[in-house]
Amino acid sequence: MSIEKLHVEVVKGINGLDKVVLRESRGSSAEIYMYGAHVTSWKNDNGEELLFVSNKAIFKPPKAIRGGIPICFPQFSSHGSLDQHGFARNRVWSIDSDPPPFPTSSASKAFVDLILKPSEDDLKIWPHSFEFRLRITLGPGGDLMMTSRIRNTNTDGKPFTFTFAYHTYFSVSDISEVRVEGLETLDYLDNLQNKERFTEQGDAITFESEVDKIYLSTPTKIAILDHEKKRTYVIRKDGLPDAVVWNPWDKRAKAIVDLGDDEYKHMLCVEAAAVEKPITLKPGEEWRGRQEISTVPSSYCSGQLDPRKVLGS
Repeated sequence: MSIEKLHVEVVKGINGLDKVVLRESRGSSAEIYMYGAHVTSWKNDNGEELLFVSNKAIFKPPKAIRGGIPICFPQFSSHGSLDQHGFARNRVWSIDSDPPPFPTSSASKAFVDLILKPSEDDLKIWPHSFEFRLRITLGPGGDLMMTSRIRNTNTDGKPFTFTFAYHTYFSVSDISEVRVEGLETLDYLDNLQNKERFTEQGDAITFESEVDKIYLSTPTKIAILDHEKKRTYVIRKDGLPDAVVWNPWDKRAKAIVDLGDDEYKHMLCVEAAAVEKPITLKPGEEWRGRQEISTVPSSYCSGQLDPRKVLGS
């Protein structure tokens, strides 16, 4: 087996769909379905799954996969005229064998470059020509990096505007024991209250009921502390000013066909996003949005972890 194949391999996944498997020598791994360029697994060096994918997820186009990291483009949620979350997560992407130069500091060999261009049908519902390039990298320390580069390739001189999110579903031990830090005191739009604007009052975000909020002008680092697992997820983001926090809770979970009734307890979406101020690209212009997720051990119940130190690191 070649060195490259040890790090990057294309295999058949559920229902015969193609997926790319990334592996790092210390034991971490990631799996990406070509359908949707959808990350469905991210495991640490011990083989523990860090992303949530529903047991009821439907791996069958045109249905989007429930869980992992769906990509919302060219529209987040219902912020526009397209179907919910746009169409990038419902399309089969290709491996980009000759991507343009990519300034990267990572020495990792475990990465894949994917590309999406619009089909004739896509152009009917969203009449803009684009190239969406996505690099997904598994770093030597097991961190997962996703860099999106979206270019306007219109030949008619027209700009286009889009919203975007990495809709990341993190696996958590118990949603009631989880807290999110880095978003306190910020303004947010509450999707449960007609996108009305409020200011976050708590010193950390905890969960006792359904939450669907878009936090605005967020810092480049956000932490999710999982008390039971003594694990903290750290999200670092660039080019993505907003952060969506979502958990459907019990009533809404029962209404979601491809989500188990009690699965909401073991998932939390914290999404690096650009929603409030849509991005506009003129022909030839390129936008870049990057997310890096990693984990650090934590035990904040015993006061060993100062979240400000984690966020400042």
